[in-house]
Amino acid sequence: MKVYDTDQIRNVALVGQRGCGKTSLADAMAFSSGISNRLGKVDDGTSLSDFTEDEINRKTSIGLSILTCPWKSVKINLLDLPGHPDFIGELITGVNVAETAIIVLNGNTGIEVGTEIQYKYVERFNLPRIFFINKIEKENVKTSEVITQLQQTYGLKAAPIQLPIGEGTEYKGIVDLLRMKGITYDENGKPTEGDIPADLKDQAEEAHQKLIEAVAEADDALLEKFFDKGELSPEEILSGLKKAIVDRSIFPILMGSADMNSGVQTLLDFIADYLPSPDEAQTQNLLKEGTDEVVGVDIKNDANPIAYVFKSMAEAHIGEISLFKVLGGKISQGLDLYNANQRNNERVGQVYSISGKERKEIDLANAGDIAAMVKLKSTKMGETLGKKGDDLVVPPVDYPEPVMDTGIRPKAKADEEKLSTALHKLQDEDPSFKIIIDPALRQTVLFTQGSTQTEILNAKLKAKFGVEIEVFKPRIPYRETIKGKTEIQYKYKKQSGGRGQYGDVHLRIEPNPRGEGFTFANEISGGVIPSKFIPSVEKGIVEALLEGGLSKSPVVDVKVAVFYGSYHTVDSSDMAFKLASLMGFREGYLKCKPILLEPVYNVEIIVPEEFTGDIMGDMSSRRGKISGMDPEGRYQKVRGSVPLAELYNYTVDLRSMTSGQAYYTREFSHYEELPRDITEKVTEEIKKSKEE
Repeated sequence: MKVYDTDQIRNVALVGQRGCGKTSLADAMAFSSGISNRLGKVDDGTSLSDFTEDEINRKTSIGLSILTCPWKSVKINLLDLPGHPDFIGELITGVNVAETAIIVLNGNTGIEVGTEIQYKYVERFNLPRIFFINKIEKENVKTSEVITQLQQTYGLKAAPIQLPIGEGTEYKGIVDLLRMKGITYDENGKPTEGDIPADLKDQAEEAHQKLIEAVAEADDALLEKFFDKGELSPEEILSGLKKAIVDRSIFPILMGSADMNSGVQTLLDFIADYLPSPDEAQTQNLLKEGTDEVVGVDIKNDANPIAYVFKSMAEAHIGEISLFKVLGGKISQGLDLYNANQRNNERVGQVYSISGKERKEIDLANAGDIAAMVKLKSTKMGETLGKKGDDLVVPPVDYPEPVMDTGIRPKAKADEEKLSTALHKLQDEDPSFKIIIDPALRQTVLFTQGSTQTEILNAKLKAKFGVEIEVFKPRIPYRETIKGKTEIQYKYKKQSGGRGQYGDVHLRIEPNPRGEGFTFANEISGGVIPSKFIPSVEKGIVEALLEGGLSKSPVVDVKVAVFYGSYHTVDSSDMAFKLASLMGFREGYLKCKPILLEPVYNVEIIVPEEFTGDIMGDMSSRRGKISGMDPEGRYQKVRGSVPLAELYNYTVDLRSMTSGQAYYTREFSHYEELPRDITEKVTEEIKKSKEE
């Protein structure tokens, strides 16, 4: 298979709201570029991009997939990224290795919540971007309204490069505003150029003039020439627009129909002609391993080899496949590299070009290219391979905190270790979920981005690892503390022949400020308790804090002082003083007005304005407190705090209340006193579960 030079490569991420037709567009681009002999369809399970069993059954993208589309003299590595919010981790993984993003919009709906979410990540990674208005052949589509919406939301940087010939069901093709040509497409997507229809000439001329002005404004030299002569040459428009895209001063708007394969070849032309190659994109900021030293790396062939493994996937008959991007030099079979993250060596095996589930062996991958390796010894997703001594690593990627917690356990007790191994292997492939093993509550909790991700992980555990699990509502990690103060004496005395046991302590127990934890004070004077026994007194109290007397939950935010006591020269021991303080604390604790604390989370909900009343009412029913509301584009951001106990399955409920148009994020805030009317019920439930 042909090896492409760095300047011939385009790494492009396809992003957008679920249902906007991203994957259909990817399939149309694959068909138009000749890597597929039929136009794949998501609905009939023939998509080249959505090829896993789960994706075919659910008719939606679940994982990142790559289609390698040769076009003109360039290679387009097309990263088709899921629009489903549960798989936001796949989106982040993909935009991290792309040079440009194509943000796909449904012509009927324009900007949606998912568009806003994904746009933020495109912005976070500073990617040049273009918009593609899809499905413009559908009934009631008004492309001009979508363009206006884009400009109102993202400013006049959003600049139309094309206009439609006909709207909705009258759609026939597009006007190319750069070359001022009318383009129509046959049933195979092949374009035919002609004159601009007479009824569109004035509109096209006005839009062309605005576009050239925008191109000129992005470059001082071009702006000066434009002022002098009032026009730019085709070559100047090409170079000016390309620079403006790279500088993120223009976000071109293109359009077409993936289902009709219309406008797709024109989009491929635009990618090849105007979008940046890896060596034209921004410098990559790497870190010197083990330090905070930032090292800027330009993607070029004559550098030391650097490969960033951005995705790992396990396949039954092959083993682990590592997708990587070449950040410098060339990567070829047999090359010895150094894993700076793990500080060990790796030898490169076969190198493949990837298209969906198809792989073709290549001799090497040049700087900027995306390819795959198999059977690496130990390198995992997110790690960097390079020359020993350079020791450069790509900074770790931040994934959003998971918002859905589910308790899991194996159906077969014997599968506990197998389950643990399987979960950690899955986490190597997808760091957007977390596993928390809580020995105090004797439970394993799976934290995911939503119910669909939970279901997919469940299916993978069974299919890949043969582990069947049961799911349950996880127990809440409550805490206990006190509101009162007491002083208590406890004497531990035991005599059963021979040497006895004797320890006598006087303890003062009082509240500590919330969040201060446990404080121990030694106020013994005059040697009434020898100093050698004081550590044992503290140990006894620390052990008592593990289970409070109210619900057997851990005790926090207490201050304990030992201020008096007595000892026996023969019978006193470390164990005697430990037991005296442990039992003394337990007895005194119940006299200090113990209360139950529950974890409270800060939440931010992005919701269409028409649903804000429903959301705020629902939050109140969950004992939530609203702290504010802010406009977020065409949506509202509702801020508040809600007890964790009321957030179980909230992501499912939220999507149900808003027809899938809202999402939320959360993070732990603090522990707060549980209302008295709920405490008794909760303590009984906790005690019962502990007994079980």
